[in-house]
Amino acid sequence: MNAGLTPLWISIKTSLLATFITFFIGIGAAYLVANYKGRWRGLIDSLFTLPLVLPPTVLGFFLLLLFGKNGPMGKILLIMNKSVIFTWSATVIAAVVVSFPMMYRSARSAFEQIDDNLISAAKTLGLSEWKIFYKIAIPLAWPGIIGGVVLSFARALGEFGATLMIAGNIPGKTQTMPLAIFFKVQSMDYKGAMLWVWTIVLISVAMILILNKWSDKQQKIIGKRG
Repeated sequence: MNAGLTPLWISIKTSLLATFITFFIGIGAAYLVANYKGRWRGLIDSLFTLPLVLPPTVLGFFLLLLFGKNGPMGKILLIMNKSVIFTWSATVIAAVVVSFPMMYRSARSAFEQIDDNLISAAKTLGLSEWKIFYKIAIPLAWPGIIGGVVLSFARALGEFGATLMIAGNIPGKTQTMPLAIFFKVQSMDYKGAMLWVWTIVLISVAMILILNKWSDKQQKIIGKRG
């Protein structure tokens, strides 16, 4: 691949993998919290939402403490002669952490809007919790889940602070488009920075249009059913 396009390729593959991972852990966490009525629900929800409000550099610092050579995960990786700091894997980890709340909150809201009578009827008919989850909850919450996927991808695509902290800016390896923009501005290359700015803007607008198109389609389907 042309070396000049590597930030685009790194950003796309990082965002895709991060969104794939976030899709599963976000839906799982959302469904568990939506159905959990215990006293710790508020605290758990706050912890899952925290990456949404914390500055990305703070998240990056926590990730450094976790995956650094003296951190708990870092020590485990050292035993296997591996490290994620300043690698492409670190860009994925940063993207997963910052995009997780988008998937989690969208899916949780969708699950909470499901009629409790449907779930109760399914339990009465003898369906297991797993079957209720993938045969009833997932299809009914699907529009919200798709919205979460789009928002998660967009957030992962624009991640900067946490990525810089844990992955650094290594051209051809960890340099994503946001990092390329920052360092081109630092070097006074405003033309190069503008190229990447418009690339991110166009991709983001495309994602928003896809989300709006999907929402309109779902509204029409719901209207026909009504």
